[in-house]
Amino acid sequence: MVMAVWTVATAYGYSRPEQRTWRLVVADLAVSLGCLFATALAASPFYLTQATPLSSYWFAGAVLATGAVWGARGGALVALLYGLADITLRESMGAAITSATVRGVVLLLLVGMAVGYMANVAERAERRFAQAVFLEARLHEREQLARSIHDSVLQVLALVRRRGEEIGGAAAELGRMAGEQEVRLRSLVTDGLPDLDTGPAVTPPSPSGEEHMSIDLRELVRRDESTHVSVSAPATPVLLDVHTARETAAAVHTALDNIVRHCPKDTGAWILIEDEDEAVIVTVRDDGPGIPEGRLARARREGRLGIAQSVVGRIQDLGGTVEIITAPEEGTEIEMRVPRPTS
Repeated sequence: MVMAVWTVATAYGYSRPEQRTWRLVVADLAVSLGCLFATALAASPFYLTQATPLSSYWFAGAVLATGAVWGARGGALVALLYGLADITLRESMGAAITSATVRGVVLLLLVGMAVGYMANVAERAERRFAQAVFLEARLHEREQLARSIHDSVLQVLALVRRRGEEIGGAAAELGRMAGEQEVRLRSLVTDGLPDLDTGPAVTPPSPSGEEHMSIDLRELVRRDESTHVSVSAPATPVLLDVHTARETAAAVHTALDNIVRHCPKDTGAWILIEDEDEAVIVTVRDDGPGIPEGRLARARREGRLGIAQSVVGRIQDLGGTVEIITAPEEGTEIEMRVPRPTS
C-alpha cells in the first residue's frame, strides 16, 4: 500500500519542474530504502536466495528519477547505494549473497548512468532550441526595423552626405558627419540593436531560471565604425561575458583614439574580429606613418600610458596577450588575443 501511494505521489511531483528539487529526491530515496529494509518483516532468508523481492524492483524508480534530476553521477551513486543496502539487508537476515545480487547492482548502475546522460543531453538540446527561437524572433524584428529605417532615415542621411560634398565648405563637414552616422546606423540595423544599458545579451535565460549574461563583441566594437574605420567580423555573434567584452572594446577604442591623435587626418583604420574556440582575436590596423622605434618606451617613461595601460594592460588583466607590429610608413597593427573564461 505504501509503495502504491508513494508511486502516485512521486509521479505527480517529478512531472512538475518546480517540485523537481533535491528535497523530493531525498524523500524518494528515504522511502525506497525504508521499503527495501521492510522486506525483512515480510520475507525469509531462503526467499531472498530464490527470488528478488518486489521492493528491489521498485527501487529502480528512485535510481531513474535521481539520474534524470542529478545526472549520470547521481544515478550511479544511488545505484551503488542500493547495492550497499541490499548487501546489508541480506547480511542482517543471514541470507547468502548470490550472483543475481551483483548483476542487479550492475544493471541499475548502467541504467542510472544512461538515463542521467540522456537527461543532460535533452536539457542542453532544450536550451539550444530556446536560444534558436529567441534569435529567430530577434532577426525577424531586426529585418522589419531595417526596412523602415532604410526607407526614411538612411536615405535622408545619404542625401545630406552627397549634397554636403557637392556644396563644400561648412556643408562638407556636415555631410561628413551625416556619412558617419549613416555608416553606424547601417551597421546597427544589419547586425542588431544593442540594449541601452548593458549591450545586446543574446543568450536567453535557461529553462532552469539561471541567466548566463553574454554580450556580442561585434556590437560594442561597431560603435567605433565610421567613414575612416572599417569593421570586419564573423556573421555569427561573438559572445563574451560582460566584463571581458567591455574591456576588449575599450582597448579597441583606445587604439583607434591613438590613431586619431598621432596619425594624419585621413588615416584609415581596419578592425578584424576572429572568433576561435578558446580565444577571440581582435586586430586593429592603420595605414599611418607607423610608430618610430623606441617611441612606446619613451612615452611610458614620460608618463603617457595610453598603449601600455589602456590597451596592453587591459588585455593582460583578462589573461590575454597583445602583439604590436609596426614599421616606418607601413602603418601599425595591434593584435589583441583574449582567452575565453573557463568554467
